[in-house]
Amino acid sequence: MGIGPGAGRWLKEAGPASAVRIRAKMARAVELATVLGNDKVDQALGLAATAGRFADDDLLSILGHIAGSKPAGEVVRAYEAHSVQNGTIGWQALGQPPHVPRELTAD
Repeated sequence: MGIGPGAGRWLKEAGPASAVRIRAKMARAVELATVLGNDKVDQALGLAATAGRFADDDLLSILGHIAGSKPAGEVVRAYEAHSVQNGTIGWQALGQPPHVPRELTAD
């Protein structure tokens, strides 16, 4: 049983890209799949093929990125109500007389 279509895509792209040590890299991918699961390694191989990444540590790098990333459903999208950008409320006082506390005024 193979890893999956991502592995097939990686193999198809590795040859024309003049990748070296293909057999050793695939053996490493199979070892990683037994530990991390076929789906994750297959996804990483597919991404590597798409990006043209066939160096020795590329698969581990992509797997690390996948592990540290949130699934697409959990990605936080910034929008105006929840932005980290400073708001404009501070500009509201521009041109207004300075605020003097009531206890300091002579009434």
